Amino acid sequence: MMSPATTLASTARPTGQLASVSRVASRPRSSLVAACTASLHGGLHRNHRSKAPTSKASPKELEYLSNSSFELEGDLTTGPDYHIVQRNLALEIVRVTEAAALAAGKWQGKGDKNAADQAAVDMMRKVLNTIKMDGTIVIGEGEKDEAPMLYCGEHVGDGSYPQVDIAVDPLDGTSLTATGRDGAIAVIAVAERGALYDPGPCMYMEKLVVGPEVLPHSVSLKYSTKRNLMAVAEAQRKSISEVTAVILDRPRHEKLIQEVRDAGARIRLISDGDVAASIEVCRPDSSVDILLGVGGTPEGVISAAAMKCMGGTMQGRLWPRNDEERVKAVEQGYELEDILFVEDLCGGEQVFFAATGVTDGNLLEGVRYFGGGATTNSIVMRAESGTVRVMETTHRWNKPGVTNVDHHHHNHPSKRM
Repeated sequence: MMSPATTLASTARPTGQLASVSRVASRPRSSLVAACTASLHGGLHRNHRSKAPTSKASPKELEYLSNSSFELEGDLTTGPDYHIVQRNLALEIVRVTEAAALAAGKWQGKGDKNAADQAAVDMMRKVLNTIKMDGTIVIGEGEKDEAPMLYCGEHVGDGSYPQVDIAVDPLDGTSLTATGRDGAIAVIAVAERGALYDPGPCMYMEKLVVGPEVLPHSVSLKYSTKRNLMAVAEAQRKSISEVTAVILDRPRHEKLIQEVRDAGARIRLISDGDVAASIEVCRPDSSVDILLGVGGTPEGVISAAAMKCMGGTMQGRLWPRNDEERVKAVEQGYELEDILFVEDLCGGEQVFFAATGVTDGNLLEGVRYFGGGATTNSIVMRAESGTVRVMETTHRWNKPGVTNVDHHHHNHPSKRM
């Protein structure tokens, strides 16, 4: 069954149609299942890190293999590699961020950030529960600002294989949405069980993000601001006066802002939305070159998932807001001076990321409503393949589909797209 949502992208197709930048091939599903089952029996599949043979595939694993959309990897020289048959979960979770954006977008400029956040949360939860996975929310936005939330420990999905951990921000930029300003997105990251960092009581962290062209060892939170800016300038072969740093506009950043100015670099101040800014730093032809400053730890973990997919460099260091948070963190064994790298924040190779624009921004366009539907713009990533897809999707309210839920009175959503 084809999805009612029409996706337009040079490197993306709906989930039911297999796509890869290198080459796509298909063969009967029974043979795909047989190949994967044999791999599972022998313990040779690269998802299994243990050298010991694995036991016979469980019923949940066989059901997962039978019902998944497969992507066969390879290149134009060797052709598809039939030994590497994997599900690209990113092409499914993008429906989650699309649905959240469609719901939150209706609250743009209406002055009620909590209502916008609640709409995004409700739709995100509803669509998450249609996906074939056994998911656990490990990073939720609500604990930080007491907003409506997908709470930590909540189980989502239909309970089937695979087991994954999930980091969500149903609406990154609640105030941006409420005031109709640019840069709000709905975002989700999914990783294998146990791969995402638990920030404990520390809800804020120092962050440094640069693109893949900058050597990871050339920048550090331990270095001076000027030294980091000079490293970026050298990597990009331009003068420091042409480097642009993106920083959250907060009183706590007065000293940092002055340091950037004294170094001679340019600055873009943002009021919210450092997840989108982190991604933008890593995009080709971006107008910003480095992200600096203190922001939310949950957003930091989500950003790290994107960096994992895009090859960017990110460093973080926990930043307790007060003595109470500091004491709790130390009691729980957190080393507050340690620098956290991408692998610390988001481990493993099975990492998937999706974000959809709610309001217009430099990274993504916001939701566009028309009579009987809307269009959304999303970015979708997968760590193992390094694939980054930019998608424009048309949603029609009079068609069945999980992203069309609650947009009109006579919709009967299908669980398939």
